[in-house]
Amino acid sequence: MPQRNPAFAQHRRVHDSMTEEENKVTETDREQYAQWLPIEQENNPRLGRDIIFDYLKTAGVDRLYGVPGTNEIPLIDGTDVPENQIRYVPCLHENIALGAAMGYARHRRTDAGEVVPGVVGLHVTPGVGHALGNLFNASRSHIPLLVLCGQQHSNLLIQEPLLGSDLVQVAQQYTKWAYEVRGPNEIGMAMQRALKTALAPPMGPVFLSIPWEFLVQTGADPQRGRFTRIAREFHAQPSELDKAADLLARSRYPVIVAGDGVGEAEAWRELQDLATAIGAPVYNEQLSSYLNYPHHLAHARGELPSVQQQVRQVLGRKDPDTVRDTAFLCGFNAQAQLVIYNWDEGPLIPGHLTQVYLHNDPWQIGKNHYGAAAALGDIKDALPKLTAAVKTHPQYDRVHVNGLNEELAQEDQELAGDFQQRAKEVPGQGIAPAMLVDVLDRVLRDHSVHLVNEACSDTADFQQGLSFDSPTSYMSSEGGSLGYSMPASLGVADALAGSGAGEAEGKRPIVVNAVGDGSALFYLNAWWTAAKFQLPVLYLITNNKQYKTLRVGLDVLRKSYDWEPSGTAEYLELDGNPQLSFVDLAAGFGVDGCLVDSADDLERALTNAVRVVDGGKPYVVEVLTDPDLPDTGEVDISANGQLGALRGDAGHRVIWNFGPA
Repeated sequence: MPQRNPAFAQHRRVHDSMTEEENKVTETDREQYAQWLPIEQENNPRLGRDIIFDYLKTAGVDRLYGVPGTNEIPLIDGTDVPENQIRYVPCLHENIALGAAMGYARHRRTDAGEVVPGVVGLHVTPGVGHALGNLFNASRSHIPLLVLCGQQHSNLLIQEPLLGSDLVQVAQQYTKWAYEVRGPNEIGMAMQRALKTALAPPMGPVFLSIPWEFLVQTGADPQRGRFTRIAREFHAQPSELDKAADLLARSRYPVIVAGDGVGEAEAWRELQDLATAIGAPVYNEQLSSYLNYPHHLAHARGELPSVQQQVRQVLGRKDPDTVRDTAFLCGFNAQAQLVIYNWDEGPLIPGHLTQVYLHNDPWQIGKNHYGAAAALGDIKDALPKLTAAVKTHPQYDRVHVNGLNEELAQEDQELAGDFQQRAKEVPGQGIAPAMLVDVLDRVLRDHSVHLVNEACSDTADFQQGLSFDSPTSYMSSEGGSLGYSMPASLGVADALAGSGAGEAEGKRPIVVNAVGDGSALFYLNAWWTAAKFQLPVLYLITNNKQYKTLRVGLDVLRKSYDWEPSGTAEYLELDGNPQLSFVDLAAGFGVDGCLVDSADDLERALTNAVRVVDGGKPYVVEVLTDPDLPDTGEVDISANGQLGALRGDAGHRVIWNFGPA
């Protein structure tokens, strides 16, 4: 039996012989009284778990998400210590806890505007295994997380104990740094390194495995909870920006791809200025986790398609008769979000395009393709410099650019008109997703919307039809592992509630989780946490009674390989046995809701839902949406395809975006 620690039994925090005042050593003190300290005071001995809370307090963290386990009890107990100022938020599955930490990290900021990491506590091997889906999502979406895992007693590890394993090996491929602490004296140094690493650009999750007995033993922490924050803004090399400006100014028919680096930098306006300076349409990378370039800005064209030949055509051709010459790839992370790739049909970025990169992450620059210019630096800082250099370039053709902008502005109007037309359509069954989004936007006109999106079949409509105030007003996942949005919505609501964050121009923030029926079934038990803590989230279940995005993916497989399924693919249906009612399922967790199966009831139901959420409670609206698949019969995805499929008489390109498949 482990020996009891009398200090832990008698005191929640270790002070030894020092008073609180003696324990404080500020930067001012050091400047005024630079001197050698007594070793005991310099080492600052503390309980291992209290060292952890010192660092979390410094980082601005006020939530710890997790699923309780015996190994984590000393850590969880620390949230009952008032001076730690952290609330424990229990969840019913580790992937829910980790997803909640993702939503929290994406939205929480200190009073000084610094990013606050999400923190989650996992329980040995099963806990890490359960959380891998959203740990992968966090890694791909560059979300700063501190994952703390309670490891078995260190004396048992060599003996292969119950639930024990090499936890670092399990987690490390989806983290920036993973480490198992080897004694209580390492906890402070490990926390300092972990927080520094998670928040340094490019941000991402880190993982610490801590044998549980170290939490109740005394360790040294000379840093006193302070950790290094690496400055996030750094200037791109001027000569490389000049090279990029030269290529863009000489370009006749450019195209821009905005990746998550743009969203993270909050560089909407800066990228719009460049887009209009060179006359380029702007596409978002596929499955972007931020809204990197919204539809209300000039020349927005939504996310890139999910099919190889459509990506090639969108980037490589302006129209059937005009070839593009330059691609500006800005903050481009998710560079191959497809399910099928054929080497014989050419690279995703056609070889004739001159590629120009700007990013704050060297790994992403030229990751898969050669870049003729490769600027590394802060995107928000670099874009205005690049735009100014383009406009003053001796070969900049303002008249030609004005002509491109006029064409693009006409297309902007046509795309907006197309959406409004779709919003008026009444399908044979259910409600058109565009109508749902259009009505929701009207109902939320006085709110600052924070959408957590996992309505995979309807992403384009939500991105185009809702009004967003900032890149973080939209959250999805680049990883594509389903089951992230309902958990993430918990953390988003938690981060925004009572903080004043998320407000824009005096509008009241509201969290909306749009999630398809298939995705919602992953983690309905997230509603337990929402109800327990009365987290105000509008859960919008878009129920088409099938895995619709997978049915579209099935069409891609059929066309790509001239292959037919052996049966009717009933395994993609969610209609029939058993009959599912999301409203009834939510009620079982204590969350109210309603079913909408008629367009006539839609606005009234959404208005009531918003009223409930504004009152501080979660609410579920289950909407029966159009189950029909998009007409893909005429789409040519062969190597010679010209992206020529038409919709009606509009003559606009049909693009396949079918989300995680």
